[in-house]
Amino acid sequence: MALNKLPYRGTRDFFPKDKRIQDYLFSIMIKTSESFGYEPYDGPLLEEVELYKAKSGEELINEQIYSFIDRGERNMAIRPEMTPTVARLVAQVHRESSKPLRWYSIPRLMRYEKPQRGRMREFWQLNCDIFGAPGRTGEVEILQVAVELFENYGANKSHFEIVLNDRAIVDTVFKKIMGATDAQTYRLYKIADKSKKVNEEGLKKMVAEVGLTPAAENIFYSYLQLKTFDEVDAFLKKNNETEIADLFANFISLTKSNDLSEYLVYDPSIVRGLDYYTGIVFEIFDKHPDNRRALCGGGAFANLLQIFNEDPLPGVGFGLGDVTFQDFLEVHNLLPNFDHPVNDIMITFQEDQAIEVSMKLARSLRKAGLKVVTNLDAIKFKKVFPTAEKKGVRFVTLMGSDEFAKNQIQLKNLATKEQHTIDLNDLESILKIIKA
Repeated sequence: MALNKLPYRGTRDFFPKDKRIQDYLFSIMIKTSESFGYEPYDGPLLEEVELYKAKSGEELINEQIYSFIDRGERNMAIRPEMTPTVARLVAQVHRESSKPLRWYSIPRLMRYEKPQRGRMREFWQLNCDIFGAPGRTGEVEILQVAVELFENYGANKSHFEIVLNDRAIVDTVFKKIMGATDAQTYRLYKIADKSKKVNEEGLKKMVAEVGLTPAAENIFYSYLQLKTFDEVDAFLKKNNETEIADLFANFISLTKSNDLSEYLVYDPSIVRGLDYYTGIVFEIFDKHPDNRRALCGGGAFANLLQIFNEDPLPGVGFGLGDVTFQDFLEVHNLLPNFDHPVNDIMITFQEDQAIEVSMKLARSLRKAGLKVVTNLDAIKFKKVFPTAEKKGVRFVTLMGSDEFAKNQIQLKNLATKEQHTIDLNDLESILKIIKA
């Protein structure tokens, strides 16, 4: 029986064009992260399952994780996310490190999910995190990183928005104003997250099952109706929670002074139910009507290191998956054309005996830093330019019998059609023309 040529379901083969796209995505992710002083890190592809059980959501553990028992009887997992790993790394070094720590990574991850548009089982994800920043400055900076990242691909406020909430507000509303227990609060996280995806009847049914008092239910419904930062401020002050209102108002003021406000939208349904979130939580949404979905998410945390018996360390970060992000760029026509590779020059010759001098020239040009494609046998003149176009080169060399006899080449600029006759040994002139 013949072997299947296709990759495992939910994974991808990266042919050269696909790899060019991925390299482009990664290059801007790296450039943007490092422009803020974030440093690259990575961790192992395998982690113990217990690491994820300590801080990941139930859905990931019960349905999405790829786990197995290794030969040493250890319960291992292919990493489905990066946050537990970065927490483990930070726990090892944060005591002796200057703060804040600014780290980024683009790891390969795997989750057992149903493959569909914007979702694969294998994917790459940009993770940016800042640990130990004073006050709420880290939260503002991580939003700056996210906005600048999108802007560096050509996106603007017409393309995306950041829907934002504050877990401190959520917990104040649920636990203090409504009087919900921890167990009820956890269920309310899930309901708030689903509130825009169900009808009114379905929402009321879920809320009724929580066991809240009628007064608490009314407060919950009022909370879900909040639409602006001013409305949440008034809601908190009406319920005598002035301190938490002022803290959030100061944060919003800081975002305005850093030119972020045009991207920010308040949304009470954004809770991101993981236990370790303690500050802002946010998701970046595509505004395109054909791709209206969350592109990435993140939030602030203070208790992430406690699973390692470490003292609380404030942190905030976000993760952006490559699949959803590429869809975003494509639907907004922000992705450049990668049909062809990009090379500087193709060395061709039209006489068989010219192969040796052509390869020598190619070697010299590569040592000078150029990307050089060498034709490995004589090619007819009429085939040179169609071949050069497919190779994505800017220049080609031609060497027929006359040029070979005179130790010369014809160097042609494919964009301007300008052509030069140059001595093969005049490397300086060749480089000057190409690099100009």
